[in-house]
Amino acid sequence: MAGSVPSQAEVSSVSPSGLLQRGSLLRVLGVAFGLAVIIGNTIGSGILRTPGVIATKLPNPWLFLSVWVIGGVYALFGAFTISELSAMIPRSGGYYIYARRAFGEFPAFVVGWLDFLAQTGTTGTVAVVIGEYTADLFPALVNRKVEVAVAVTIGMAVFQWHSIHWGSFVQNLTGAAKALGFLLLVAAIFLWPHAGSATEAHHALPAGLALAAALMLSLQAVIYTYDGWYAVMYFGEEVRNPGKDIPRSMIGGVLSVMGIYLLVNAAIVYVLPMSQIAGQDLALGRAAGALFGHAGDTLLRVLVIISMLSGINAYHLMGSRIPLAMSRDGLLPKKVTTVNRGTPTVALFLTVLASLLFVLGGKVFERLVAICAFYFVADYAMAYLGVIVLRHREPATPRPYRAWGYPWTTGIALLGSVAFLAAAIAGDTENSLWALGVLALSYPLYLLTRMMIARRPPASA
Repeated sequence: MAGSVPSQAEVSSVSPSGLLQRGSLLRVLGVAFGLAVIIGNTIGSGILRTPGVIATKLPNPWLFLSVWVIGGVYALFGAFTISELSAMIPRSGGYYIYARRAFGEFPAFVVGWLDFLAQTGTTGTVAVVIGEYTADLFPALVNRKVEVAVAVTIGMAVFQWHSIHWGSFVQNLTGAAKALGFLLLVAAIFLWPHAGSATEAHHALPAGLALAAALMLSLQAVIYTYDGWYAVMYFGEEVRNPGKDIPRSMIGGVLSVMGIYLLVNAAIVYVLPMSQIAGQDLALGRAAGALFGHAGDTLLRVLVIISMLSGINAYHLMGSRIPLAMSRDGLLPKKVTTVNRGTPTVALFLTVLASLLFVLGGKVFERLVAICAFYFVADYAMAYLGVIVLRHREPATPRPYRAWGYPWTTGIALLGSVAFLAAAIAGDTENSLWALGVLALSYPLYLLTRMMIARRPPASA
């Protein structure tokens, strides 16, 4: 049956090709894909823009670098926790799957459709940025930014439409190119002869509560930059050995991203004094330009475009699994469960369509993207709480991986998510009110969906 969830017997007797049955997702993804989709989903414009923000608040090289370590450790605690859920419930669909198991249908519906909006909204935003960067490299395209964004959004989906094999190959290729590109640029910065930045006197740091506030705001920015480390969880029933490969991918992905981020920031500090990093939109570009001139800026922009293409491929892969999972549970039309050669084709079409609306929608959709940023953090908190709930409710359920350091690592991750969500609400009251409005629409939308779609036995409890 198209889009059906594989039974335990089917899962245990997967053929070497990964084919479960006609019309099903394919169990063909490994650790390499997990690392590639995490790198593709995580490393983007944040690592280029955030250093300038942090240097403004913490004009000291050691504090500047330390917040990247702390943010990486926080993401690692999250990876320990989410890995338990992913190994315990190996279904494709991401946060929606865990919310349904821990909290029931309506909370899962809210999480699912808001997560879908967040993924497609991010796709639209990144596609527009690609259009802008492409116009910088090719002035003839300066009036074709939207057309470039549309072409990129559709083009990256074509590979996935062919099959999951093509989609995963593109993700592996672009993820590797992104990681290698950053590492080569960092190596060139360290090896290229230059005067360095050690001669500048350190600026005075804020003290007391002002320093604590600067640290918290800087850490908040860093944690947003790490967002994306969980990407492999959207492919639970497509990973060959989810009990082992998902934790390896997630934990290894966090460590890989953390290493790249530390090297990038160390390279920036190695070249530029803190006063020249502070306020820079593209601090790495400034460092590359200081050494290599215009060629450095051009190389960075090419690297950024490659990075964002990898991101869009990851967003399409992840986003399409959400409506697929919701359709299987009777919350969307049955047609959305259609799968062809491992690709949920109808769900992918909906994902691309929603992404194009964000590309073309202007200010209305920009507002929606800003609102959905709150739900990324809320999803964290929900998942961490879900681990605690399921530990108490289902103590006998097999857990191929158990969160390292539980309950301390999970508790710290949960408290951190609640704190950062509160800080985000306090720092952006207007979008917070809009977010509450969108949340209030969830219940009537859920009731409308229940009325319009004939109920089917759910695929999972």
